[in-house]
Amino acid sequence: MRVRRWIFLGLWTASLAGITCFGGAVSYGFFFGMSLLPLVSLSYIACVYFRFKIYQEIGSRTMVCGCPESYFFILKNEDFFAYAGVSIRLFSDFSYVEELPGDTEYELLPGTRHTFETRLVCRYRGEYEVGVKEVVVTDFLRLFQLRYSNPGTIRALVSPRVVSLTELQSLGEFQAVLRREIAAETEPDTATRDYVQGDSPKLIHWKATARTGELKVRTRTGEERQGIAIYCDMKRVGRDRKEYLPLENRMLEIVLALTFFFAGKDMGVSVCYGQNGLVERRIQGMEGFEDFYREMDSVMFLKEEDNCRTLEQALSRGWFWNSKVVFFVLREPDEGVMELTRRLEAGGVMTVLYAVTDSSQEACIRQGSERRKIVQVPPEAELEGIL
Repeated sequence: MRVRRWIFLGLWTASLAGITCFGGAVSYGFFFGMSLLPLVSLSYIACVYFRFKIYQEIGSRTMVCGCPESYFFILKNEDFFAYAGVSIRLFSDFSYVEELPGDTEYELLPGTRHTFETRLVCRYRGEYEVGVKEVVVTDFLRLFQLRYSNPGTIRALVSPRVVSLTELQSLGEFQAVLRREIAAETEPDTATRDYVQGDSPKLIHWKATARTGELKVRTRTGEERQGIAIYCDMKRVGRDRKEYLPLENRMLEIVLALTFFFAGKDMGVSVCYGQNGLVERRIQGMEGFEDFYREMDSVMFLKEEDNCRTLEQALSRGWFWNSKVVFFVLREPDEGVMELTRRLEAGGVMTVLYAVTDSSQEACIRQGSERRKIVQVPPEAELEGIL
């Protein structure tokens, strides 16, 4: 297009030189013709802008991320003149359209239409615009181009998907420890840990307390530790949706995948997260999971959420100590979280920490042990084979 403009400018300059040096009807006719062409082109673009019609629709505006939904759009020319060059641009940050040629220009004769039927896929959970984002109109001489937003955009409400896992690789290293504890469930409770506000007074180990001068409680390996606990950080980081939507979507997928895995085995799962205060949920079986899924579909990540405060609330209620394994779903573990996992490990609780980030977590991963595992989950990676 830039070359065409330079060529046109050269011809217009030549026509101006012609009337200056030679005059005559031919020179003036050529000059006025070259001068009027830009006005005609701009008028053409204006007509197309006001008269061009585009229709689009998806099968359902309520979608599940990663699941294709039927989608079609129609380009229509209802005028008596042809549309020389019309192209469309799609929303591509959070969704994509299958089998759609990129940057295709359409030529529509009077009274004709172009229909394209395909499928649309949303990448992340949330509510955002999908489909045709803007229309680009080019004049017949390809001198000018008009780009304008589509006034009839579609907003999709996207739910998180549930990843079905056949096994949890992150628990593989704990099997030997679990087998030892199962075999030792009838043995006396001998291990102790520091007292935490919320612990039952019945668990206080008075001999260890007298010996150390600090309150100590028994670490139970039997019936006190039967369940699975999952904690998810609900703090929103950043203002750009391109930054926080992939992270939040992947964190919810991890929570749902873990819960679905244990619910399918009819194992009780306790889930804890913050919504300007501690929220606790108990899921038992697939029926309980369906209710939990609807809750997770509407849960919000909040900028004002204080992750440290929520963790302290859960700790003070003894929420972590009553579990055999605790899963943490976070962005990047800080020193406070690492210290908490060390305390849980010392108290006999196994922990798995999922760090949802692209930043290298080698330093944290090296701190893992037979009772504590740190797993990095890139926001765009598939969960199968990682969890």
